[in-house]
Amino acid sequence: MTLPAGWHARRPTLDDVPAILAVVHAADTFAIGYPDFAADDVRDALTAPYVDPERDSWVVTDPDGVLVAWAILQNETGTGREFVDVFVDPDRGAELRAPLLARQLDRVAERAAERGLPALTVRSPACPPERRWAAELTDAGFKVVKRYQLMRRSLAGLPGEPPPPPPGVTVRPVRPGDESELRDFHRIYDTAFRDTPDYEPLSYDRWRARIGADPAWDEWFVAEVDGRPAGVLRSSDQALDRNEGWVKGLAVLPGHRRRGVGAALLSHAFARYVEKGRESVGLGVDLANPTAPLSLYRSVGLREGRWADMYERVVPAAGV
Repeated sequence: MTLPAGWHARRPTLDDVPAILAVVHAADTFAIGYPDFAADDVRDALTAPYVDPERDSWVVTDPDGVLVAWAILQNETGTGREFVDVFVDPDRGAELRAPLLARQLDRVAERAAERGLPALTVRSPACPPERRWAAELTDAGFKVVKRYQLMRRSLAGLPGEPPPPPPGVTVRPVRPGDESELRDFHRIYDTAFRDTPDYEPLSYDRWRARIGADPAWDEWFVAEVDGRPAGVLRSSDQALDRNEGWVKGLAVLPGHRRRGVGAALLSHAFARYVEKGRESVGLGVDLANPTAPLSLYRSVGLREGRWADMYERVVPAAGV
């Protein structure tokens, strides 16, 4: 990668986390209107199980030594697709995105060869204001494969008690100390999503290791139909900087859909967010998922907001 005189590309360290976060916040504010990353997110990305910062990530500094760009490859499962993110300060580093992307694609080719694969699929997102980035992705051979839709609603005026669920349906918080319960939670989520596009299943042990000691267990819920687990909802604390509850995942077993189970789970989560003083709630929807329940989300007051397109291309393995 050729850089202007005085600019420098190097591998990041954990000491760079605050400077990287400043870049990500500037990039997020340009793309979606507000910062959507925390220092822990940067640190987690650099220390993820399938990331080697010495090979999979770059930062760029300007002639004053100020960090203005960060690129990283991610693959949460160690299998399947790779994801590349290139964050730049839009006022000082916009021209760095395309060359950093090219460098990361070379690394994807190496990773494919290391895994003994003929090629790897790589993805990267772009939001509506990022027109230059979308064009650079297209020029690099990427195509749009799906759109993610954000849905949100205000919690103002919502009661702290959920409405009664349908007959036969009960909703309660998950019991995090009950291993059998967590296995049921994983089984329901895995069963509900296994036939959807792009789903990459995780074994229970890998899923359990990833969720760790989640700080928001009281925002995870299980729905039972006639006493048997039929649906689950997982929250995340990723939107706490906006005082917003976030539904990370909602899953209902196929035989129990369209019976009010999903709405009951959402209503209980909303009530818990109200109890905690949250001002709003949000979730993301994969519009390529044929089971994406937009009508369900609208029925509980969620409305479409911003969106992002996911771009994809296939990268042949190095040496192929």
